[in-house]
Amino acid sequence: MTIIESIGNTPLVEIQRLNPNPNVKLLAKLEGNNPGGSVKDRAALNMIRSALERGEINANTRLIEATSGNTGIALAMIAAIYGLSIELVMPSNSTRERTLTMEAFGAKVTLLDSIESCRDYAEEKGAQEGWFILNQFANPDNYRAHYLTTGPEIWHDTKGKITHFVSAMGTTGSIMGNSMFLKEKNPAIQIVGCQPTEESSIPGIRRWPIEYLPKIYDPSRVDRVIDVSQQDATARARQLAKEEGIFVGMSSGGALHAALQIASEMESGVIVCIACDRGDRYLSSDLFGT
Repeated sequence: MTIIESIGNTPLVEIQRLNPNPNVKLLAKLEGNNPGGSVKDRAALNMIRSALERGEINANTRLIEATSGNTGIALAMIAAIYGLSIELVMPSNSTRERTLTMEAFGAKVTLLDSIESCRDYAEEKGAQEGWFILNQFANPDNYRAHYLTTGPEIWHDTKGKITHFVSAMGTTGSIMGNSMFLKEKNPAIQIVGCQPTEESSIPGIRRWPIEYLPKIYDPSRVDRVIDVSQQDATARARQLAKEEGIFVGMSSGGALHAALQIASEMESGVIVCIACDRGDRYLSSDLFGT
């Protein structure tokens, strides 16, 4: 098996102690088990491999992408596998672990003030000759990765019994691709996204200004959006570690908080939420501080 072949087929595990409803099965898909440590391995592989197959990039192309962290790590890993040069542009408040991991894979890392300024910088540079911007926010290969892999895995592992799918919304690739696949299988499946409350900052989840809303996002594919506070996302991430033995980041805590809210409202059903990365990516932050 190669590293690329180890991407996907991540475990789907039951949330036992935190589930408030015994008639609901609550499952978390552990995307931190991907080799790059997050769900973004899927999109990174599909974006780079598809661009290579279409002839849009080659060994001499310099890749660039704006990222809040996980996509950058995944792209750095995939670029290393294919022998490609990549520059990753990230907000300066990102955890040091993320920068060091990208650099370990051989990527150049540029730090700017905000994710919006990172996106502007990447688009300007990507328009120059010899550069190619992957643009996860507008790239159909982002959500296609989940249509082709994550959705089918969830359908198979729940034996088609899934009733609700819950995901944090950042680039929205995960929720778009899974919605497309799962709704084809059963239109009654409810697709639920979570975003930060107005005053909250949750790594990996965004409440985008309208001018920066990802172009791949189609609101008609999401049945419900739940706002999650930074405090609730943090508390749930800590609970997952201490009570379920599942070590994840704050965005996964946000998705779980939304899933628990839904579980408390239901009579019965099967909820799958995406645990998008591992908690060790946040040890230098105060996520797991006392």
